Amino acid sequence: MSTPTPNEERSRAGEQSTPRVTFVFAGLMLAMLAASLNQTVLNPALPTIVGELHGVDRMLWVITAYILASTIMMPVYGKLGDLFGRKPLLLTALTIFLIGSTIGALAGDITWLIVGRVVQGAGGGGLMVLSQATIADVIPARQRGRYLGIMSSVFAVSSVAGPLLGGWFTEGPGWRWVFWINLPIGALAIAAAVIFLRLPRVSGSGRRIDVLGMAVLSVATTLLVLVATWGGSRYPWTSPVTVALIAATLACGVLFVTIERRAAEPVIPLHLFRDRNFDVATLAGLVVSIALFGVAAYMPTYLQMVAGKSATAAGLLMLPMMGSMFLTSTLAGRFVTRTGRYKRIPVAGSVLVTVGLVLLSTLDAGTPVWVTCCWFAVLGVGFGTAMQILVLVVQNSFPVEEVGTATAGNNYFRQIGATLGSAVVGSVFAARLADGLSAVGLGDDADSLTPGTVHGLPDALRQPVLDAYNDALVPIYLYIAPLVVVAGILLCFVVEKPLATTIVRKNESAASVPEATASTSRAAAAPSTTPVAESPAGRRG
Repeated sequence: MSTPTPNEERSRAGEQSTPRVTFVFAGLMLAMLAASLNQTVLNPALPTIVGELHGVDRMLWVITAYILASTIMMPVYGKLGDLFGRKPLLLTALTIFLIGSTIGALAGDITWLIVGRVVQGAGGGGLMVLSQATIADVIPARQRGRYLGIMSSVFAVSSVAGPLLGGWFTEGPGWRWVFWINLPIGALAIAAAVIFLRLPRVSGSGRRIDVLGMAVLSVATTLLVLVATWGGSRYPWTSPVTVALIAATLACGVLFVTIERRAAEPVIPLHLFRDRNFDVATLAGLVVSIALFGVAAYMPTYLQMVAGKSATAAGLLMLPMMGSMFLTSTLAGRFVTRTGRYKRIPVAGSVLVTVGLVLLSTLDAGTPVWVTCCWFAVLGVGFGTAMQILVLVVQNSFPVEEVGTATAGNNYFRQIGATLGSAVVGSVFAARLADGLSAVGLGDDADSLTPGTVHGLPDALRQPVLDAYNDALVPIYLYIAPLVVVAGILLCFVVEKPLATTIVRKNESAASVPEATASTSRAAAAPSTTPVAESPAGRRG
């Protein structure tokens, strides 16, 4: 009888532990769902919430507080996870998120609601990063594509389910259930992590936390979010306040780079940027996020104002984009697992996103809704093939000991892209809309227009208003399209490194690979035709 090889031993172990990986993955999906839902679920409930809490003047901060806190915490969780292990940090992030949800549900005034959102964001940023990084701890890169593909569907589901749930809770049991619903979801995620997640112990003794770098990064991120949120809306782009914010952001960026060059354990190590795949995938992810959130944030408003649909119907009409995004991201992940090839997928996705944006820019007030849905589907196919594979590209470029930091860095810049996409598109849209409504004689009444009042206007006035809304938004997508073209060109320079078929850590023999990791060795849909790359470290750009 021949002696089994280490890979065969892992395969045999996997036959007993595949269910464990399934439960771990389900728990991580729940954690990501809770975090991503809270970026969208409050939108339809906001008018009711701020009205009851007497905080209309601070409505913007209910949304911004969560985005800001989660963006700041992403690189922090990524680095600390690499230093001290991801399981305890994941449980900590879930606990913080649930505490923030409880504060929001019990809020008696707008100040406490904003505090709750800050606490939620402090946990939510960790949920997104640690869920993706933990997959790298338990799933080898060759099999990871299909898992990450399914994970990306969480964002598609939440972008549709969030507004629908928010509207239903507001009209039904009350807006506080927007927060209470997080408690059972979070409790299930905690249970799955405690019972099923088995990761190697990581000793952080002797490691110095980059406190100064984290603090400066937090300030820089806050300033950047303020620039994106206030610039062109609350303050003109040329105002002293906006210019000062931009200058302060740049100064903090320079200071941050200086600190990271000297830090023993930098929160975002500068050597990440010496890897071509990290640079290309991160920049492309930022640009595609601008396009995704520029569409997802404002097309529902367009469908209500121009097409005359209800808020619920407008959310449902986004399903072609989200459904095709879910389907193609899942299929793309399976393709990567089966073939080990991944370079051409995001390139093709960027082409489709560009085509979809150009098609959206051709819409007018008379375009049939089914045509708009077809263009949404084209965009969804593009987003599904362009987004989540980029996380795999980044993770496969670094050893597992750095995968949390690399994933967090990638997600950090992607979140910045989402913020910029929502804020800049919104700012330009608002400015163009104000000009258009002034031209038809509604400049003073523009702030009071609702879908109902627009479609109740006399025929002679309604059509010019619809045209003003259309002309204010859809040309912006044509302006974004060249950015996506540049992202696609950059993706052509990705180095298609062989995907690792096992997980090997420093100072760890093959026989000591943890049970949950071993379970995936047999999961490939077809025999590998690419060389085994047990640790991609050192094969950079």
